[in-house]
Amino acid sequence: MDKTSKQWSLGWLLAGLLGWSPATMAQDGVTVADVSRQAFSQPLPGLDAADRERFARGRGLFRQVWVVSPSLDGEVDGLGPLYNRPACGSCHPLNGRGQAPDGPRQRLRSMLVRLSLPGENDHGGPLPHPDYGDQLNDTGIPGVPPEGRAAIAWEELPFRFPDGESLMLRRPRLALEELAYGPLDGVLTSLRIGPPVFGLGLLEAVPEETLLEMTARPVVDGIQGRVNRVWSTETGDWRVGRFGLKANVASLREQTASAMAGDLGITSRLYPDKTCTPVQDACRQTAEGGQPELDDAQLDDLVFYQAHLAVPARRQRDDPQVQRGEAQFLALGCAACHRPQLRTGDRATYPLLRNRTIHPYTDLLLHDMGEGLADGRPDHRANGREWRTPPLWGIGLVESISPPGHFLHDGRARNFTEAILWHAGEALAARERFVALPAESRQALLAFLKSI
Repeated sequence: MDKTSKQWSLGWLLAGLLGWSPATMAQDGVTVADVSRQAFSQPLPGLDAADRERFARGRGLFRQVWVVSPSLDGEVDGLGPLYNRPACGSCHPLNGRGQAPDGPRQRLRSMLVRLSLPGENDHGGPLPHPDYGDQLNDTGIPGVPPEGRAAIAWEELPFRFPDGESLMLRRPRLALEELAYGPLDGVLTSLRIGPPVFGLGLLEAVPEETLLEMTARPVVDGIQGRVNRVWSTETGDWRVGRFGLKANVASLREQTASAMAGDLGITSRLYPDKTCTPVQDACRQTAEGGQPELDDAQLDDLVFYQAHLAVPARRQRDDPQVQRGEAQFLALGCAACHRPQLRTGDRATYPLLRNRTIHPYTDLLLHDMGEGLADGRPDHRANGREWRTPPLWGIGLVESISPPGHFLHDGRARNFTEAILWHAGEALAARERFVALPAESRQALLAFLKSI
């Protein structure tokens, strides 16, 4: 048996140990066979007429461009006073991922910069900067100066495979310019592109017990995921985090309300205060678009919409190259973190999401990804080198929906190969196995990823 055949056999042996086989790959009624630019925007199959109407209301709010208060109708006003973008869809175009700028002259249009100081807030989370808060808002409504501007320059790094193939990796260099409220000396920063928003309800429906069980599995290749324990504004207690790039938010409702407050400046019952800091006088003196600006019914509809966005179905599963790549994915050890299969529980908030077999390719746990991807900014129990395993479902359609595709938390990777090569820390062994593959096997792995 040659080396490739052995890896293929090992891959399917590991699949069996994970309880995963081709027979289990049907995603139990949660996928849609759509490869158009609307592939990330389809509702879950099975919504009744009332739920479809609710889904449509949430979709309208997600796509809505919010305006400055006061407006003529008052329904979607309250933007700012400081904000990053005026609509949810601005950072999550077509419900997919955002993009990084090409260079320092281009504005961050679907990306933001997290800020904090060394230390912790009262609940163990990041300590906001006293003058700028916890993220840089680069836009203000008329009369309110923006906090500043983020400029990204790219440093290129050559890489060569053992077989001679070469490419250029890149990493961002961030500069904070035109700061309105003084210098940001000593500040911790983290660049973040907008992540996809489909399938979130299914991820929320995975029981907490499942996440905790996965942290107790045997250590393989030095991989040992862990949960982030975060303070929930919604429930007023400590919970397991699963949303956000560092699993720093416990629920989809809280994630949505937090983004509305931080990214658009829209208040809600969970986040009722403007994001203005004490030194931002013009910001604090602006009018409000109601109290709160996003009422509970609107927040419910926004959450319902995101919770019921379907997942694109797998493609080309019978292609021999894709099948070889699938075996490589397992044999390399990728599935240790990008777990192929999970099961939702019977206590999910929405009945349609209960007891579903899903294939998100994530364990929703934190993993040390090495110094190359480190942002150096802790977030609750996540340290500066740890990131939550991002789901891979739908990743093969990214370039056709929002080209060019940008991957990893800061969009540095322009394709799957670059993304894999940035893996280190707990993922170093898998990355080194990928580097050692012959070109044909690497292409098979990429074909598999393209099929997800």
